Amino acid sequence: MAMQGLAGGKTIPILVVLGVIVLFWYAMAVVMNAPWQQTLNARANLTNVPFTEFVGQTFAQDKPVLPAPHQVVGAIWTGLFGAAVTAPRSLAFHAGITLGATLLGFALGTLLGVLLAVMIVHNNASDRSLMPWIIASQTVPILAIAPMVVVGLGAVGVTGMVPKALISMYLSFFPVVVGMVKGLRTPEPIQLDLMRTYNASPLQVFMKLRWPASIPFLFASMKVGIAISLIGAVVGELSNNAGGGLGVRLLTGSYNGQTIQIWAALFIAAALAAILVILVGWGEKLANRRMGVRA
Repeated sequence: MAMQGLAGGKTIPILVVLGVIVLFWYAMAVVMNAPWQQTLNARANLTNVPFTEFVGQTFAQDKPVLPAPHQVVGAIWTGLFGAAVTAPRSLAFHAGITLGATLLGFALGTLLGVLLAVMIVHNNASDRSLMPWIIASQTVPILAIAPMVVVGLGAVGVTGMVPKALISMYLSFFPVVVGMVKGLRTPEPIQLDLMRTYNASPLQVFMKLRWPASIPFLFASMKVGIAISLIGAVVGELSNNAGGGLGVRLLTGSYNGQTIQIWAALFIAAALAAILVILVGWGEKLANRRMGVRA
Protein backbone atom coordinates (compact mmCIF):
# COMPACT_ATOMS: atom_id res chain seq x y z
CA MET A 1 0.00 0.00 0.00
CA ALA A 2 2.84 2.35 0.86
CA MET A 3 4.54 1.71 -2.50
CA GLN A 4 1.23 2.26 -4.31
CA GLY A 5 0.84 5.54 -2.45
CA LEU A 6 4.31 6.67 -3.46
CA ALA A 7 3.76 5.63 -7.08
CA GLY A 8 0.45 7.43 -7.23
CA GLY A 9 1.74 10.59 -5.54
CA LYS A 10 4.39 13.14 -6.33
CA THR A 11 7.30 11.57 -4.42
CA ILE A 12 8.66 9.24 -7.10
CA PRO A 13 8.36 11.76 -9.99
CA ILE A 14 10.12 14.40 -7.87
CA LEU A 15 12.90 11.96 -6.91
CA VAL A 16 13.32 10.90 -10.55
CA VAL A 17 13.67 14.51 -11.70
CA LEU A 18 16.08 15.21 -8.82
CA GLY A 19 18.17 12.17 -9.78
CA VAL A 20 18.36 13.30 -13.41
CA ILE A 21 19.43 16.80 -12.32
CA VAL A 22 22.15 15.41 -10.05
CA LEU A 23 23.50 13.08 -12.76
CA PHE A 24 23.53 15.95 -15.27
CA TRP A 25 25.26 18.16 -12.69
CA TYR A 26 28.00 15.54 -12.12
CA ALA A 27 28.49 15.13 -15.87
CA MET A 28 28.80 18.89 -16.40
CA ALA A 29 31.24 19.11 -13.46
CA VAL A 30 33.53 16.67 -15.28
CA VAL A 31 33.24 18.57 -18.57
CA MET A 32 33.78 22.03 -17.09
CA ASN A 33 36.56 21.08 -14.66
CA ALA A 34 38.49 18.86 -17.10
CA PRO A 35 40.60 21.63 -18.78
CA TRP A 36 42.01 22.89 -15.48
CA GLN A 37 42.58 19.32 -14.24
CA GLN A 38 44.51 18.53 -17.42
CA THR A 39 46.68 21.59 -16.74
CA LEU A 40 47.29 20.46 -13.15
CA ASN A 41 48.23 16.94 -14.29
CA ALA A 42 50.59 18.34 -16.94
CA ARG A 43 52.33 20.50 -14.33
CA ALA A 44 52.72 17.44 -12.10
CA ASN A 45 53.98 15.34 -15.05
CA LEU A 46 51.07 12.95 -14.65
CA THR A 47 50.40 11.14 -17.91
CA ASN A 48 48.00 8.38 -18.88
CA VAL A 49 45.75 9.00 -15.89
CA PRO A 50 42.93 6.42 -15.92
CA PHE A 51 39.52 7.89 -16.76
CA THR A 52 37.92 6.96 -13.44
CA GLU A 53 40.82 8.56 -11.53
CA PHE A 54 40.61 11.65 -13.74
CA VAL A 55 36.88 11.95 -13.02
CA GLY A 56 37.62 11.70 -9.30
CA GLN A 57 40.20 14.49 -9.66
CA THR A 58 37.62 16.79 -11.28
CA PHE A 59 35.34 16.19 -8.29
CA ALA A 60 38.05 17.10 -5.77
CA GLN A 61 39.39 20.45 -6.99
CA ASP A 62 39.69 23.23 -4.40
CA LYS A 63 38.40 25.92 -6.76
CA PRO A 64 36.43 24.13 -9.49
CA VAL A 65 34.64 25.93 -12.25
CA LEU A 66 31.56 23.89 -11.36
CA PRO A 67 31.69 22.14 -7.98
CA ALA A 68 30.25 18.64 -7.73
CA PRO A 69 27.02 18.24 -5.73
CA HIS A 70 28.77 16.45 -2.85
CA GLN A 71 31.24 19.36 -2.55
CA VAL A 72 28.36 21.82 -2.21
CA VAL A 73 26.59 19.59 0.31
CA GLY A 74 29.81 19.30 2.31
CA ALA A 75 30.28 23.08 2.30
CA ILE A 76 26.69 23.60 3.46
CA TRP A 77 27.10 21.04 6.25
CA THR A 78 30.39 22.58 7.38
CA GLY A 79 28.97 26.10 7.13
CA LEU A 80 25.89 25.26 9.18
CA PHE A 81 27.30 22.85 11.76
CA GLY A 82 31.08 23.29 11.63
CA ALA A 83 31.15 26.65 13.38
CA ALA A 84 29.29 28.50 16.10
CA VAL A 85 26.12 30.23 14.93
CA THR A 86 27.59 33.59 15.95
CA ALA A 87 30.86 33.02 14.05
CA PRO A 88 31.30 35.14 10.89
CA ARG A 89 32.26 32.02 8.90
CA SER A 90 28.98 30.29 9.78
CA LEU A 91 26.38 30.11 7.02
CA ALA A 92 23.66 30.19 9.68
CA PHE A 93 25.07 33.52 10.90
CA HIS A 94 24.89 35.05 7.44
CA ALA A 95 21.48 33.47 6.72
CA GLY A 96 20.14 35.03 9.93
CA ILE A 97 21.30 38.49 8.83
CA THR A 98 19.68 38.10 5.42
CA LEU A 99 16.51 36.70 7.00
CA GLY A 100 16.16 39.70 9.33
CA ALA A 101 16.40 42.20 6.46
CA THR A 102 14.04 40.08 4.36
CA LEU A 103 11.31 39.91 7.00
CA LEU A 104 11.52 43.62 7.81
CA GLY A 105 11.42 44.57 4.12
CA PHE A 106 8.57 42.14 3.46
CA ALA A 107 6.52 43.54 6.35
CA LEU A 108 7.07 47.11 5.17
CA GLY A 109 6.38 46.18 1.54
CA THR A 110 3.17 44.34 2.39
CA LEU A 111 1.91 47.23 4.53
CA LEU A 112 2.76 49.76 1.83
CA GLY A 113 1.18 47.62 -0.89
CA VAL A 114 -2.08 47.20 1.04
CA LEU A 115 -2.30 50.92 1.85
CA LEU A 116 -1.68 51.92 -1.77
CA ALA A 117 -4.24 49.39 -3.00
CA VAL A 118 -6.89 50.76 -0.63
CA MET A 119 -6.16 54.30 -1.86
CA ILE A 120 -6.33 53.24 -5.51
CA VAL A 121 -9.62 51.36 -5.13
CA HIS A 122 -11.39 54.07 -3.13
CA ASN A 123 -10.07 57.17 -4.88
CA ASN A 124 -10.23 57.70 -8.65
CA ALA A 125 -7.53 60.38 -8.56
CA SER A 126 -5.16 57.93 -6.84
CA ASP A 127 -6.07 55.28 -9.40
CA ARG A 128 -5.16 57.56 -12.30
CA SER A 129 -2.08 59.11 -10.69
CA LEU A 130 -0.47 56.34 -8.60
CA MET A 131 -0.82 53.19 -10.70
CA PRO A 132 1.30 54.39 -13.66
CA TRP A 133 4.11 55.43 -11.28
CA ILE A 134 3.91 52.16 -9.38
CA ILE A 135 4.32 50.22 -12.62
CA ALA A 136 7.09 52.53 -13.83
CA SER A 137 8.99 52.06 -10.56
CA GLN A 138 9.54 48.40 -11.35
CA THR A 139 11.16 49.15 -14.70
CA VAL A 140 14.27 50.54 -12.99
CA PRO A 141 16.82 47.74 -12.42
CA ILE A 142 17.30 46.99 -8.74
CA LEU A 143 21.04 46.65 -9.31
CA ALA A 144 21.10 50.37 -10.22
CA ILE A 145 19.00 51.45 -7.26
CA ALA A 146 20.57 49.34 -4.51
CA PRO A 147 24.00 51.07 -4.41
CA MET A 148 22.35 54.51 -4.40
CA VAL A 149 20.11 53.52 -1.48
CA VAL A 150 22.98 52.00 0.52
CA VAL A 151 25.38 54.89 -0.14
CA GLY A 152 22.73 57.61 0.28
CA LEU A 153 21.45 56.29 3.59
CA GLY A 154 25.00 55.59 4.75
CA ALA A 155 25.84 59.27 4.17
CA VAL A 156 23.17 60.28 6.70
CA GLY A 157 24.18 57.61 9.18
CA VAL A 158 21.56 54.94 8.36
CA THR A 159 23.40 51.65 7.97
CA GLY A 160 22.94 47.99 8.82
CA MET A 161 19.60 46.28 8.24
CA VAL A 162 17.49 49.30 7.28
CA PRO A 163 18.95 50.00 3.78
CA LYS A 164 18.65 46.31 2.85
CA ALA A 165 15.10 46.18 4.19
CA LEU A 166 14.14 49.22 2.12
CA ILE A 167 15.47 47.54 -1.02
CA SER A 168 13.41 44.46 -0.15
CA MET A 169 10.38 46.66 0.42
CA TYR A 170 10.87 48.28 -2.98
CA LEU A 171 10.64 44.87 -4.66
CA SER A 172 7.93 43.28 -2.53
CA PHE A 173 5.32 46.04 -2.44
CA PHE A 174 4.60 45.78 -6.18
CA PRO A 175 3.00 42.30 -6.33
CA VAL A 176 1.04 43.10 -3.16
CA VAL A 177 -0.45 46.32 -4.51
CA VAL A 178 -1.33 44.74 -7.87
CA GLY A 179 -2.88 41.67 -6.24
CA MET A 180 -4.77 43.67 -3.65
CA VAL A 181 -6.23 46.08 -6.22
CA LYS A 182 -7.52 43.07 -8.11
CA GLY A 183 -8.82 41.48 -4.93
CA LEU A 184 -10.52 44.58 -3.56
CA ARG A 185 -12.32 45.03 -6.89
CA THR A 186 -13.52 41.42 -6.95
CA PRO A 187 -17.01 42.02 -5.41
CA GLU A 188 -19.75 42.19 -8.03
CA PRO A 189 -21.82 45.39 -8.47
CA ILE A 190 -24.87 43.54 -7.24
CA GLN A 191 -23.07 42.75 -3.99
CA LEU A 192 -22.12 46.42 -3.55
CA ASP A 193 -25.72 47.41 -4.28
CA LEU A 194 -26.90 44.98 -1.61
CA MET A 195 -24.58 46.62 0.92
CA ARG A 196 -26.02 50.02 -0.02
CA THR A 197 -29.56 48.73 0.56
CA TYR A 198 -28.38 47.79 4.05
CA ASN A 199 -27.16 51.39 4.44
CA ALA A 200 -23.66 50.07 5.12
CA SER A 201 -20.93 52.64 5.65
CA PRO A 202 -17.80 52.62 3.43
CA LEU A 203 -15.87 51.08 6.32
CA GLN A 204 -18.45 48.31 6.69
CA VAL A 205 -18.35 47.63 2.93
CA PHE A 206 -14.58 47.38 3.15
CA MET A 207 -14.44 45.17 6.23
CA LYS A 208 -17.37 42.85 5.41
CA LEU A 209 -17.08 42.59 1.62
CA ARG A 210 -13.95 43.92 -0.07
CA TRP A 211 -11.37 42.77 2.50
CA PRO A 212 -12.59 39.12 2.80
CA ALA A 213 -12.80 38.93 -1.02
CA SER A 214 -9.19 40.13 -1.35
CA ILE A 215 -7.60 37.63 1.08
CA PRO A 216 -6.81 34.94 -1.57
CA PHE A 217 -5.19 37.59 -3.76
CA LEU A 218 -3.25 38.98 -0.78
CA PHE A 219 -1.68 35.63 0.11
CA ALA A 220 -0.88 34.83 -3.52
CA SER A 221 0.89 38.19 -3.77
CA MET A 222 2.65 37.67 -0.45
CA LYS A 223 4.14 34.38 -1.69
CA VAL A 224 5.71 36.27 -4.59
CA GLY A 225 6.61 39.22 -2.40
CA ILE A 226 8.49 37.30 0.27
CA ALA A 227 10.57 35.44 -2.33
CA ILE A 228 11.66 38.65 -4.05
CA SER A 229 12.19 40.30 -0.64
CA LEU A 230 14.96 37.80 -0.11
CA ILE A 231 16.43 38.72 -3.49
CA GLY A 232 16.29 42.40 -2.52
CA ALA A 233 18.13 41.73 0.75
CA VAL A 234 20.86 39.77 -1.04
CA VAL A 235 21.24 42.53 -3.65
CA GLY A 236 21.50 45.09 -0.86
CA GLU A 237 24.26 43.05 0.76
CA LEU A 238 26.13 42.94 -2.53
CA SER A 239 26.28 46.75 -2.37
CA ASN A 240 27.75 46.80 1.14
CA ASN A 241 29.91 43.91 2.33
CA ALA A 242 30.45 45.34 5.81
CA GLY A 243 27.42 43.90 7.58
CA GLY A 244 27.46 40.23 6.59
CA GLY A 245 24.71 38.17 4.99
CA LEU A 246 24.41 35.65 2.19
CA GLY A 247 25.09 38.41 -0.36
CA VAL A 248 28.40 39.09 1.33
CA ARG A 249 29.25 35.37 1.16
CA LEU A 250 28.50 35.46 -2.57
CA LEU A 251 30.65 38.57 -2.99
CA THR A 252 33.66 37.27 -1.04
CA GLY A 253 33.38 33.93 -2.79
CA SER A 254 33.47 35.70 -6.15
CA TYR A 255 36.48 37.80 -5.15
CA ASN A 256 38.44 34.72 -4.00
CA GLY A 257 37.29 32.32 -6.73
CA GLN A 258 35.59 30.11 -4.11
CA THR A 259 32.87 28.66 -6.30
CA ILE A 260 31.95 26.06 -3.68
CA GLN A 261 31.23 28.87 -1.20
CA ILE A 262 29.13 30.67 -3.82
CA TRP A 263 27.02 27.61 -4.59
CA ALA A 264 26.54 26.83 -0.89
CA ALA A 265 25.29 30.38 -0.25
CA LEU A 266 22.98 30.14 -3.27
CA PHE A 267 21.42 26.90 -2.04
CA ILE A 268 20.95 28.31 1.47
CA ALA A 269 19.22 31.36 -0.03
CA ALA A 270 16.98 29.15 -2.17
CA ALA A 271 16.10 26.95 0.81
CA LEU A 272 15.36 30.04 2.90
CA ALA A 273 13.03 31.39 0.20
CA ALA A 274 11.24 28.04 -0.06
CA ILE A 275 10.72 27.89 3.71
CA LEU A 276 9.35 31.44 3.79
CA VAL A 277 6.90 30.71 0.95
CA ILE A 278 5.73 27.57 2.77
CA LEU A 279 5.18 29.58 5.95
CA VAL A 280 3.05 32.09 4.02
CA GLY A 281 1.10 29.15 2.59
CA TRP A 282 0.46 27.88 6.13
CA GLY A 283 -0.71 31.37 7.07
CA GLU A 284 -3.11 31.29 4.14
CA LYS A 285 -4.57 27.95 5.25
CA LEU A 286 -4.97 29.26 8.79
CA ALA A 287 -6.71 32.42 7.54
CA ASN A 288 -9.01 30.39 5.29
CA ARG A 289 -9.89 28.10 8.20
CA ARG A 290 -10.71 31.11 10.40
CA MET A 291 -12.92 32.49 7.60
CA GLY A 292 -14.71 29.16 7.21
CA VAL A 293 -13.31 28.34 3.78
CA ARG A 294 -13.18 24.61 3.07
CA ALA A 295 -9.94 23.22 1.58
